[in-house]
Amino acid sequence: MQTRAGIAWETGKPWSVEDVELDPPKANEVLVRLAASGLCHSDDHSITGDMPAALPMVGGHEGAGVVEEVGPGVTSVAPGDHVVLSFIPSCGHCRWCMSGVANICDVGAPLMGGLPADGTFRTHARGQGLRRMTGLGTFSPYAVVNEFSTIKIPDDLPLDLAALVSCGVTTGFGSAVNTAEVSAGDTVVVVGVGGLGSAAIQGARVAGADQIIAVDPVAWKLDQAKLFGATHGVASMEEAVPLLRELTRGVMADSAILTVGVAHGDLVGPLLALVRKGGIAVVTAITPMREKSSNLALYELVLWQKQLRGSLYGGFPPAVGIPRLLNLYQRGLLRLDEMVTRRYTLDEVQQGYDDMHAGRNIRGLVVFD
Repeated sequence: MQTRAGIAWETGKPWSVEDVELDPPKANEVLVRLAASGLCHSDDHSITGDMPAALPMVGGHEGAGVVEEVGPGVTSVAPGDHVVLSFIPSCGHCRWCMSGVANICDVGAPLMGGLPADGTFRTHARGQGLRRMTGLGTFSPYAVVNEFSTIKIPDDLPLDLAALVSCGVTTGFGSAVNTAEVSAGDTVVVVGVGGLGSAAIQGARVAGADQIIAVDPVAWKLDQAKLFGATHGVASMEEAVPLLRELTRGVMADSAILTVGVAHGDLVGPLLALVRKGGIAVVTAITPMREKSSNLALYELVLWQKQLRGSLYGGFPPAVGIPRLLNLYQRGLLRLDEMVTRRYTLDEVQQGYDDMHAGRNIRGLVVFD
C-alpha cells in the first residue's frame, strides 16, 4: 500500500515527509492504522547523532491505533483491536522476561534495530528499503510491526493520549516509582520538565512523595510542573541545593531523577550531590554515545552509600506498565491531556521538534486523520 512517512535520511538534516510504499504484514506481524504519534526526544537523538541509528529510517516510536490486518501466526491481537505500540518488544519467555524485566528482553532487543525478524524491509522510498525507528516508525499513518510490539487496550480510551504511554509517560513514571523507589513522605528532585520529567513528577506524586522539586530553566515549564504535582520549582541544580537543605534540615533528597533532553556527563555529579546518604540518583535521559566520561565524587558512592542507577522504559515490562498507567488515567490519577502542549499534522513534524528545542513544548503530538 502507498502511504506517507516522516523520514530521517541523513544525520544533521531535517525530517522529510514523503510518499512511501508499505508491504503487507508477514508472519507474526501486524498492520496498524495509527491515530497519533508522540514527538519523543529519542527520535531527535537519531537526527543529531547522539544516539546511533542506521539511516535512512522512518521516525517515531510512540504510537497507538487500530489493528487493520494480521499476518500468519498472530494470536494476541485481531483486526479491530485498539493497541498501544511498545518500542521494546517482549517475547514473554526469555530469561529476562521470565525474571520480570521484560524491558530488556533478548528477543526484543534486535527488533529495536529497525528491521523485522527476517532482516528485510517493509517500507520503501526512493528505490530503497527503510528501517523504522525501534521497529515501529510511528511518523506514518500506517505501520507494520512485530506482534510482540503491540499491547491491546480498551476501546473506550482516547488513542491520541494513549500514544504518550507508548514510551515517554511509562519511562518517566517508572523512573520514579520503580527505579528511584519513591515512597510515601519522600523528597524527590526531577531535573528537566519535558515529557519524561512531567511523567516522573506524576510518578513521584502517585507514590506519595511529600516534596517534589522540579528543575528547569524555562519558567513556564515550572508552572506546568505544579499541575503535575511539583511542590517547588527552581531553574538549576545549583539553586536546588540550598532549597533542599532548607526543606530537609540538611538531609537532602531521597532521590533525584535526570530527565533532561540530553544527559551530558557533567550533569551526573551535580545530580548525585542532590541526594542524601543512601539516596538514589537516576539517569533516564539519553547520553550521546561519543561521551565516555563523567565527573562525580566517587567517595560519596561508598562512604555515603549513595546509588547511581540507569533506567530503561522506567523498569516496566511493557505489557504491565502500559495497562497500569492507562488505568491510572481512567481513574483521574494520571494527567495525560495536560502533557500535550501542541498537536501537529505529519507535515509539521519538523516544526514540532523546532518547538521542542525552543522550550515551547512539554510534549508535541502528531495526529493523523
